[in-house]
Amino acid sequence: MANYDNFMTPNMLSLDDAYAVKILICYFLRQINRPITPDQLTEIATDDGIINYFVFMEAMNQLLEAKTVTLEKQDDGEDAYVLSELAKLGADEFKRMLPKILRDKILSSGLRFFAKLKNENNVDSYVTEMERGYAVGVRCTDGPFVLMDLKLYAPDREQAELLQDKIVKNPADFYAKVLDFALENEDYKPEPKEVEL
Repeated sequence: MANYDNFMTPNMLSLDDAYAVKILICYFLRQINRPITPDQLTEIATDDGIINYFVFMEAMNQLLEAKTVTLEKQDDGEDAYVLSELAKLGADEFKRMLPKILRDKILSSGLRFFAKLKNENNVDSYVTEMERGYAVGVRCTDGPFVLMDLKLYAPDREQAELLQDKIVKNPADFYAKVLDFALENEDYKPEPKEVEL
């Protein structure tokens, strides 16, 4: 197998070698260590040009045929990929055959995907037109607990939608910054200035 490290650049992350793709998929499933549906894995693996779609499908078929990866029904009724014990050992053993840039890229893609999935389940947002301007509402929950229920003003729809997008991209960070600001906020201390008469 070719040593990809000699030829890889950040802009060239597409793998054409089915063997390397199989190692990368097993490595990812081992690292993510959670149930993942076929649609989810396809989106993660082919996102950002990490793996060519057709090579990915060929590699997955080979992994399923060899029972390296199996499709098992989960408690929620959905089918999810499960890595065999042998594949787990292989993923640990052979990961160094892949460039770190590819391993990092697929892990980042997976973490982004699951963060987005969590945000969609835990964050409600909306833009409402008011008499003057727009209101951007954000409600963050964690199970039955409401962590934040906030409404912000924006002068026009474009700014309101931008604000909404920025908050929804990373609501946990937004929430943390609001808390930090609130905890660091101090009483207003006026600085008196005499007026010359």
